[in-house]
Amino acid sequence: MPANLTPEYRQAEERYRLAETPAEKLLALDEMMAVIPKHKGTEHMRADIKRRISKLKQQNDRKTHGKRGAEYNVEKEGGGQVVLVGPPNAGKSRLLSRLTNAHPDIGDYPFTTQMPLPGMMPYEDIYLQIVDLPPITQEFTEPWMAAIVRNADAALFLLDMSDGAVLDQIETTARTLEKFRVSLYGWDRPVPPDEFGIVAAKKTILVANKMDEPSSFDNLEVVIEAYDGRFPILPISADTGRGLEELKQQVFKMLDIVRVYTKIPGKPPDMETPYVVPHGTTVQELATMVHKDFAERLRFARIWGHGRFDGQMVGRDDVLEDRDVLELHA
Repeated sequence: MPANLTPEYRQAEERYRLAETPAEKLLALDEMMAVIPKHKGTEHMRADIKRRISKLKQQNDRKTHGKRGAEYNVEKEGGGQVVLVGPPNAGKSRLLSRLTNAHPDIGDYPFTTQMPLPGMMPYEDIYLQIVDLPPITQEFTEPWMAAIVRNADAALFLLDMSDGAVLDQIETTARTLEKFRVSLYGWDRPVPPDEFGIVAAKKTILVANKMDEPSSFDNLEVVIEAYDGRFPILPISADTGRGLEELKQQVFKMLDIVRVYTKIPGKPPDMETPYVVPHGTTVQELATMVHKDFAERLRFARIWGHGRFDGQMVGRDDVLEDRDVLELHA
């Protein structure tokens, strides 16, 4: 059975080939494991990746005299995974508690968060996964933290706008991640060039938190002047709730996903559980997700949605849009 490896896997494999340190190799192997298609044709490849990961960790254990560092992985759930990054006391845990069903420890002291904590954020009729991480600092950022950022679909870069050193927060966080070959860029800006394909560029929103503090307004002007051309900047207050609904909308747009509802011929559509797929997904690709038999026996499809007449007949290569209703005929 063919492996049908994706471009994302090929890029991760190339990053592994070019890696110079064990930490960089582990980052690349973790990403290879996260993006490799899971089917019978990749069983041996997945086993080999696990073997290489285990071997590198054993080597690291021997070097550290058996003192094993923490290793974490967060399985993706919902319509997309967005990771919270930022300096200490930026309010990431508070924001997670306001957006999702998670219950993190919240404190006014640095490093309250010690390990990754995911939560599910409701957005209209779907859920998106938000993952809180320990603060990104030059001294305490570990490879597993960068690996989670690398594997995520996008990032929210949270700032403490009441801190007069907010520009230093941005520079330190971005520079620290770049050491692990992770680059943050504005999701509505062009993707930064990467000649060798070894840097993971993550779509990002700069989230200006703590806008309920008087000093934050002057600091916001400074940030806008310095970074408005590089990131979209969204002022919020996780404490008061200011800007949180707009933040949810921006996260959905940043993920560049669409919701597709299915319909059995002669019956009403299922509007409760849409398929959440990347923008650009075709009728053929969605048919494969519904059932492999549809992909093999698909004759045509009918579609209801924006810019179409009800029940319009479409072919396999028709690109689906958000809130389309699809009726497959095999």
